[in-house]
Amino acid sequence: MLRWQTRVVDVRTEATDEPDAASDLPFDDHDHEQDQEPYDDDDDDVVVLSWWQHPLNVVALLVAVGLIAGMIGWLIADTRSEPASSDVDVGFLHDMRDHHDQAVQMGYMYLALPDTDPALRTVARSIITGQGIDIGRMIQLLRSMNAPEASETDEAMAWMGMPTPVAEMPGMATEAELDELGASSGTAADQRFVELMAEHHRGGIHMAEVAAADAANDEVRAMAAAMAASQAEEIGELERLID
Repeated sequence: MLRWQTRVVDVRTEATDEPDAASDLPFDDHDHEQDQEPYDDDDDDVVVLSWWQHPLNVVALLVAVGLIAGMIGWLIADTRSEPASSDVDVGFLHDMRDHHDQAVQMGYMYLALPDTDPALRTVARSIITGQGIDIGRMIQLLRSMNAPEASETDEAMAWMGMPTPVAEMPGMATEAELDELGASSGTAADQRFVELMAEHHRGGIHMAEVAAADAANDEVRAMAAAMAASQAEEIGELERLID
């Protein structure tokens, strides 16, 4: 007859008495090698370049040198591009601006008068437009020369060796003559406008011819020569229309 025998086992005691199964496992070198990065035999063939040999660094250096050289070149060119100027250039531009201002004023005055000649009115508009453009160009040239945009004195033509008050420059109409023009109409207005503008142009031609010969700036000389030629043509046109 079989007999069953039982006993009480203290699990806690036996658990602590038994050795750690994991600690008894033998160390697996294969697993340790898997945890490490594989060794690449090609690492021995890697060449470390100096910074100046690296293609990207070389490109960056060339770009930087190009930018610096371009900036230096721009500065040199900008300095050399500063326009030539002299007392003749600045004096002519100041005086001719004042001269043109009165021509524009007379043109507007004539256009406001009644019963005037249509052809002469066309010439007056042309004078207003052309001399207005000239004034803008003269102001820009004065700015480029670092000169005041307008004369700061009441003296004109000192650059020609003929100092005179601005209001007495050759060809400038007096206040009385302007008042006479403003009070006229019809044929009388046509006649007075032609007389005053033709005389005004003659005075301007005299100044322009001196500047065309003596100015230091190429653009000023060219402008002065063009003014002298265009104003001579306008004198002829004005006088033909009044005959």
